This record gives sequence, C-alpha cells and structure tokens, in this order.
Amino acid sequence: MLIESIRMSWENIINNKLRSFLTMLGIVIGVASIISLITIVEGATNSISDQVTALGVNKITVNVTGTPIKQGLTEDDIHNISNVNNVTGISPTVSIRTGVVHDGKVLRNISVQGKNEVFFKADSELLQWGRVINILDLESKNKVVVLGNNVVRRLFYGVDPVGKELTINGVSYTVIGILRRSSGLSITSNNNVVIIPYTTALSSLGIKNVSTLDIYIEDAGLADITVEDIKEVLTPAFNYRDQAYTIFNMGDMIETFQSMMAMMSMLLAGIAAISLIVGGIGIMNMMLVSITERTSEIGLRKALGATPNRIQLQFIIESIFLSVIGGIIGLILGGVIAYAGAYFIGIRYSISMTTILLAVGFSGTVGIVFGYMPARKASKLNPIDALRSL
Repeated sequence: MLIESIRMSWENIINNKLRSFLTMLGIVIGVASIISLITIVEGATNSISDQVTALGVNKITVNVTGTPIKQGLTEDDIHNISNVNNVTGISPTVSIRTGVVHDGKVLRNISVQGKNEVFFKADSELLQWGRVINILDLESKNKVVVLGNNVVRRLFYGVDPVGKELTINGVSYTVIGILRRSSGLSITSNNNVVIIPYTTALSSLGIKNVSTLDIYIEDAGLADITVEDIKEVLTPAFNYRDQAYTIFNMGDMIETFQSMMAMMSMLLAGIAAISLIVGGIGIMNMMLVSITERTSEIGLRKALGATPNRIQLQFIIESIFLSVIGGIIGLILGGVIAYAGAYFIGIRYSISMTTILLAVGFSGTVGIVFGYMPARKASKLNPIDALRSL
C-alpha cells in the first residue's frame, strides 16, 4: 500500500509540473532564506568572534581619565601593576593624531601610537614584513616606526619602506616593519596607524603620561581577582577616586558579545522561518485546490475499495514530496546566495550541518503539518457525492 501511494503521489507531481512548482516556490524561498541568512550571520559572527578572541580572553584593559592633580599613569604605577599576582605582561599605549611626511607626501590626522614589545608578543600575526619594536628600542628611545598597511600604500606605493625615513612632528624616524592588513570586519583595524616605541612617544610627542594599559594575565579564571588587585594599586594612586579610571575584562566582553550574536542568529532564523510557514500555507492551499480538481478521482477510488487512510496517506506523501524537494532546491539556492554574500563581505564561508538539518527538517515538518488538513478532507469525501461530479 505504501509503495503504491508513493508511486501515485509522484506521478501526480510529475503530471502537474507548473502547479507543483508554484506549490514548492514558497518552501524554496523559505529554506533559501534560512540557509543564506544563518550562514552569512554565522560567518560574520565567527569572523568577528575570532578577532575579539584574538584581543585576548586573558587581557584586562585599563583606561585612565585622570584627576585634576594626576592625568595619567607613571612608570611607578606601571611597575606596581606588573607586580600584581597573575599578571604576565603590560602593554602601555599613548597616542595622538598628527601628520606624517615622506618625500613631500603628507598624510594628515594619522593615529600615531606608542607601544612596547609586549604588544607584538601578544599577537604573533601582527607583523607582515620587517621587525617589531624590541626592548632595546624602548630603553634607547630609538626613532623607529612600524607602519599600517594603508599608510605604506599611500606613502611608499610600489616601494619597500623598510629602512626608509619619514617625519613625524618634525622628527625623522626609520621604518622597521609593516603591519599585516586588517580585514574589513576587523574591530581594531591597524591599517591606518603608525606605531613607535612608547618611551619615544613620551619624550618626543609632548605626551606626559600613559592613559591606556593592556594587562595580560596568566589564568583567565582568576581575572576577577586580578581586577580587584589592580584596583588596589590604582585607587590610592588617584587619591581614592574610582572615577579616575575604568577597567575592562576582555573575557566578560567576549562572552557578552558571543551571547548577543547567538541571539541575533536565532532572531534572523525566526524571521526566515516565517517564509517557510507562508510556503506551508501555499502547500495547503494548492493541495485543497488539487482535491477539488480530483474529486471524481477520489470518489472512484473509494468506490473501488480504497480506504480513507490510504487516500489520506497519498495526499500526505504528496505534500511531503513537494516540501522536501522544495527544501533541497532551497538548500542549493541558499548555499549559492550565502557563498556570494560571504565573498563580497570578505568572511569565511561555511554551512554547518546543523543549519542544513534545521532547514530540510523544518521543510519536511511543514509538508506534514500543512498537508494533513487537505489529506484529511480528501479521506472524508463521500464516494457518492464525489462521483456526482463525473
């Protein structure tokens, strides 16, 4: 009975190609929407998440606003923080926006940042070419500079800048390295920055104090305790004014971000699922029309001994066929759309098996749920009333 019902359902779909296509169209659009949206959002989420994670779950950032008496951190403050338990390294940051000059070319309002060797050790992928700032550069306050990719392109187009000279605030610096280009979705882009030793920045750029610290810790599980220990150093340093500084635990920020992106993915999936429900309603509508057109066929089959269950089974199978075929077409179409979107946005393309099972499983469920009512209506037709339409 099952095989015969499957054969008859398939033949009816084949013999009514246009009607079958229009019935499947809503499912195709719904599944394609789910696949493309979830895949693109997951790709963007993973790309941003990787960058956020690269910032370090084992990193604590201190930003100093200061007080009227004390504007920033001194070398003694930095030394005291470095002695806190669980702290493995500190990367101070000082920055200004100023002009950079090379061979008559001027770049205005460029971010010039003072860093130390810890900044580069924390991310081995930062450097593309040349060398990084080292401890000797810091101790000797060397006039050396590492350039962002866009700065290199605009000042040294077609030329290797390593070993060349440029001028910052009237002082000549030697280029020692080039930073790797940050992606389009990068949270902390280094493409337009110029990095010099922070000790050099303090002595030559008119900056008196350090305003930002990146503190690297050994055990991320002890981050909260480490934050409290850092506060015990900073609070007396700023005359017990807590508002003089803020502390960010990157581990907490990463967890919050990942939670928000997961909620966004679920929201988009829910919006796309509405298309599937609309497609299911389309299946139900077309199946009801089909039953009306095939009233005489149903009556004849019942008169020849077909049971209501067999009639119902045939129409449910037909509905499942339509939804699953539509789901497969939608899967392929959604994959193509997602690939094109990922290519243009510049993110990693990857369709998860969970997404595929969700989309195809949902489409099959839609076929059963929305095909049940028309199938039940067909099974309850009175054979005598049905045969009157002959």
